[in-house]
Amino acid sequence: MNTPQHPTGEADKREWRHAIGTARSAVSAQQQVAEAGALAAAVPGLLDGLRSPTVCGYVPFGSEPGSLGLLDVLRDAGARVLLPIVPDDPGPLEWAEYTGTASLVPGRYRGILEPGGPRLGAAAVGDAALVLVPALAVDRQGARLGKGAGFYDRSLVFTGPEARLVAVVRDDELVDRLPAETHDVRMHAVLTPGNGLVTLPAA
Repeated sequence: MNTPQHPTGEADKREWRHAIGTARSAVSAQQQVAEAGALAAAVPGLLDGLRSPTVCGYVPFGSEPGSLGLLDVLRDAGARVLLPIVPDDPGPLEWAEYTGTASLVPGRYRGILEPGGPRLGAAAVGDAALVLVPALAVDRQGARLGKGAGFYDRSLVFTGPEARLVAVVRDDELVDRLPAETHDVRMHAVLTPGNGLVTLPAA
């Protein structure tokens, strides 16, 4: 399995993104398939005790961990699954319901798939009891490293007070400390292929 070479000392977000991106580019197809299966198997347990059947997920892009199969597992377990739509201008993500692979269409960025159904607006994430968040890495204080566009930081402020924010990363992408800013929204837990759900008490 590929192990990232993490930055040390006072490395900034750019250095972390480069390091994690380099490691992810070396992940084999076999590893991605195995990880996707492990993540999908862990997902039904996340739904226990939720106040709402609505879950926000995402379609993995490139070497991001996860799969469309994970979204189908959520639907089969009774969840209403919303997926993000990247807006034309910088701002919060919009959302639409995922009703199966046939409902996906190409998004505004090449290679990204989005739901083609009616747009529900940015505030729809407020209906979700569980939000699965893509990340490059997360630290044990709940700080999340994204790709830098800021879409999720602008979107997660619309979540309800009881919503659980769970970042999906590889095992080695849960790290001790990341550079963080005051506006960064903290994660409550991470989901990894090898360790399942890891709660972050410091968050």
